[in-house]
Amino acid sequence: MKTLQELTLLDKFLFDEVVEDRETYEALLRIILGDEELNLLTEAETEKEFRTAPWLRSIRVDVFAMDDDSTVYNTEMQKEWRDDLIKRTRYYQALIDSSLLAPGEINFNTIKNTTIIMIMPFDLFGMGKYIYTFEEVCRECPELALGDGAKRIFINTRGYNTEDVSPEFVALMKFIEYNEGEEIINQSSPNLDRIMNRVSQVKANEKVGVKYMQRWEEEAIIRHEGREEGREEGRQEAAVSNIRNLMKNMKLTAEQAMEALGIDKSEFSKYMTML
Repeated sequence: MKTLQELTLLDKFLFDEVVEDRETYEALLRIILGDEELNLLTEAETEKEFRTAPWLRSIRVDVFAMDDDSTVYNTEMQKEWRDDLIKRTRYYQALIDSSLLAPGEINFNTIKNTTIIMIMPFDLFGMGKYIYTFEEVCRECPELALGDGAKRIFINTRGYNTEDVSPEFVALMKFIEYNEGEEIINQSSPNLDRIMNRVSQVKANEKVGVKYMQRWEEEAIIRHEGREEGREEGRQEAAVSNIRNLMKNMKLTAEQAMEALGIDKSEFSKYMTML
């Protein structure tokens, strides 16, 4: 188990605690988007849930806020590789859009612009870039942009094209992954300073430390219960395999095979269903 002091911004717990502060999230977006004029209008919401209907798959986003131009930002910290991340951002886009349209609204132009940002310590596209930005354009006329206001940005903290991004951005990537990076900036960076100071404050906060321990204990219980469940499933699968072998090789009925294996009669119906 990592201590709170050992966590980096790649760790979801620390990331959520840090960016729930509006000014810190604002500083993060300014560096990533290269926009010093960006100002958040709303507080940053962490673990915000989106659901279109009770019976449909919901999502819980890492951090969500809107700027004074009514552009909505959702930023996700994705530490582990998964092969569904592109489709996941598509689903996030759909649910966020549906939540931004008032019931009964007939003018779809009222949907706010949205920017989904996914930060990862790996290169999802394998081209060595720090930033991959996707907006809809016409295949036949690449200069023709769809202009639907939807943008998806995938950030690789281990990019190589330093000439295409600011030193401040490179320093942020180093800090996100290693808790270091300010030494490569030649000039002062109020945005990065804000993020680093916020991280220090969070790590020094006793209440956050207690919350982290409680979260770790809860997850440890879930992992333990998962292992116990896995062992029980393994035992049942082995029993089913043995029942089938006896039925095939000894020409026994299922009940006879279960009796031969010493399976309690109270479990016969369960194994019959599994068979």
